[in-house]
Amino acid sequence: MKSEETLQEMSRYINRELSWIEFNRRVLEEAQDKDTPLLEKAKFLGITASNLDEFMSVRVAGLLDLQKNGYNKKDFTGYAPTSLLRRIFKRTTGFVSEQYKMYKDLIRQLAKHGIRIHTFEELTQTQQKAANHYYHQIVYPVLTPMAIDQSRPFPLINSLGLYLAVVLVRHEDAAKEDAPLHFAVVRVPPNFSRLVPVPTRGKAKAHFIFLEELMKEHIETLFNGYSPIAVHTFRLTRNSDLALDEEAAEDLLEEIEKELRKRRWGTPVRLEVEKGIHPYALELLIEEFEISSEVFEIDGGPLDLSCMTRLPDGVKDNTSLKYPEVQPVYPAEFLEEDSLFEVIRNKDVLIYHPYESFQAVNDFIIEAAEDPQVLAIKITLYRVSGNSLLVRALERAAEYGKQVTVVLELKARFDEERNIAWAKRLEKAGCHVVYGLVGLKTHAKVTQIIRQEEDGLRRYMHVGTGNYNESTARLYTDVGLFTSDSEIGEDASSLFNEITGFSSAPRMNQLVAAPTWMSQEFARLIQRETQNALAGKPARIIAKVNSLSNQEIIDLLYEASQAGVQVDLIVRGVCCLRPGVPGLSEHITVRSIIDRYLEHSRLFYFENDGEPEAWLASADWMTRNLTRRVEVMCPIRNRTTRDILLRILKMHLKDTVKARLLQSNGMYTRQEGEGSGFRSQFEASKIKSWKKPGRRA
Repeated sequence: MKSEETLQEMSRYINRELSWIEFNRRVLEEAQDKDTPLLEKAKFLGITASNLDEFMSVRVAGLLDLQKNGYNKKDFTGYAPTSLLRRIFKRTTGFVSEQYKMYKDLIRQLAKHGIRIHTFEELTQTQQKAANHYYHQIVYPVLTPMAIDQSRPFPLINSLGLYLAVVLVRHEDAAKEDAPLHFAVVRVPPNFSRLVPVPTRGKAKAHFIFLEELMKEHIETLFNGYSPIAVHTFRLTRNSDLALDEEAAEDLLEEIEKELRKRRWGTPVRLEVEKGIHPYALELLIEEFEISSEVFEIDGGPLDLSCMTRLPDGVKDNTSLKYPEVQPVYPAEFLEEDSLFEVIRNKDVLIYHPYESFQAVNDFIIEAAEDPQVLAIKITLYRVSGNSLLVRALERAAEYGKQVTVVLELKARFDEERNIAWAKRLEKAGCHVVYGLVGLKTHAKVTQIIRQEEDGLRRYMHVGTGNYNESTARLYTDVGLFTSDSEIGEDASSLFNEITGFSSAPRMNQLVAAPTWMSQEFARLIQRETQNALAGKPARIIAKVNSLSNQEIIDLLYEASQAGVQVDLIVRGVCCLRPGVPGLSEHITVRSIIDRYLEHSRLFYFENDGEPEAWLASADWMTRNLTRRVEVMCPIRNRTTRDILLRILKMHLKDTVKARLLQSNGMYTRQEGEGSGFRSQFEASKIKSWKKPGRRA
């Protein structure tokens, strides 16, 4: 029996993985919410499936590796890998059941609005004829049946690919009770839409059939001389983490390309199979993948619900079934002058995406590329959109003879291949491309432009919380600061010199970088509030992050709470801190906001005895951000921009519609509100009315 002291110590923290499952459950709640528009429900359901895929292929994969290597040490939340995996699989099994219950309900609701997903038998003759034509003319030519027997070994099964498991008998053996069984797999083509449209009539908006259902209907076309007796879908999840020896790698780009090829052979982590799969097929799959306890039998819908995120694209006249469109406004500050540089020279500008257009960031780079007075551009890139205006501007700048330095992170998980392609393209254009520091991911979001002006060289900066990605800037909330502050400019130069050359990490004037100084700076800021509270001075902390899992930060926040500091945390995802525990964290609140946009900004406010300080950062309060990544936090030094940032934080704290409050037992409850309630993202979209210079928060 565990001692009372041990139980008390364990109760101080919530486990990271279990907290993540609760986060994904909150996303699912958005799909279940009666007030969520129908096609948005489909998107949220698809997002939960994508989230779960990544969780399994990275977090669960890592725990399985620890278990297989005999590692049984407990983490700071009190869990060893084996006991944690048991709990994860139990909760995940329940979660998947909830997903498919939601899927069935969604299908019923869609049908009422003329959107149907059919089995082949449910199609009309006209629809069947169209589906058959699509199969024979488009799908059939690309299919490759892969038989497994003594001469043909089991083919490579790609992680997260969808496959058909086909059990067959020869035609001549079909009447025999003990006929020898044969087995083959067929991949569902990943480059085709899973949802195949079929003709509709009248008021119907859209009718579909799943691609795999169409393939099942015509499976005999792939196996002449054999009779299929069972066809079921299956899907394998592999360990997708890269195992890089960066110090030994002569060429990092080449080494990552090599590891990406190896990823296809990652250790099996999870096997999903269609309910009722033929026992012979299941036995072969389990034996081949050496997997048993990690088998999920899916009932009530298709494998891989992530395809639901693309359902709205196939539905015509769907605006009534989606959130009302919010058109990003161009930042008003930049409408005052023809040149962005003219504006930034005179004042700092804080912009809030997606309510304010990311085009302002693009224009910053585009203007720099075209401006003959600009000598150099330096930028960090982590995730970039597929058709990036920003990258094209960097290419043009290099072609015009400007010195362009791009710190491009090749190890951005699941974006490695895209970033390798960008690296080669930028180098071809004449940019100097750097892949970052050995052993660290460069996750900072910084741009520096060096411009020759009448009074000498001037540095213009953009520092942000989110990636330089036009696509996600329409879907994620992020904050960016434009400034020509000379001290921040000097710091940005030092940061780029550290990354690109032989330079140690200095203590900077204003910027704070991880992994060298950020952890210490956060500790100093939190401890200062603690000391102020003990001295009876004004003290408060407001922090907005994606995740909070660093034990040192959590313990410092506990100490602050015990000293009487009011700590309000806005944590979208994982939170290992346990709020509201008497004598430990009774002055701490934690709220998570899940809404139409993904909350992604990292913002911090410290009362500082009536002289407030505010910061934006690229880093979450996670150990990986503070110790294994190049990150940057930037002070908001101007009072006007600081007031805007505080307004953003206070809007989130007022949310009574989409905010959930974390309870001391680790569960989340809805924030109760009066009347129609306050919805922070909807209020933020009215940015023209509240983002006005001089208006107090």
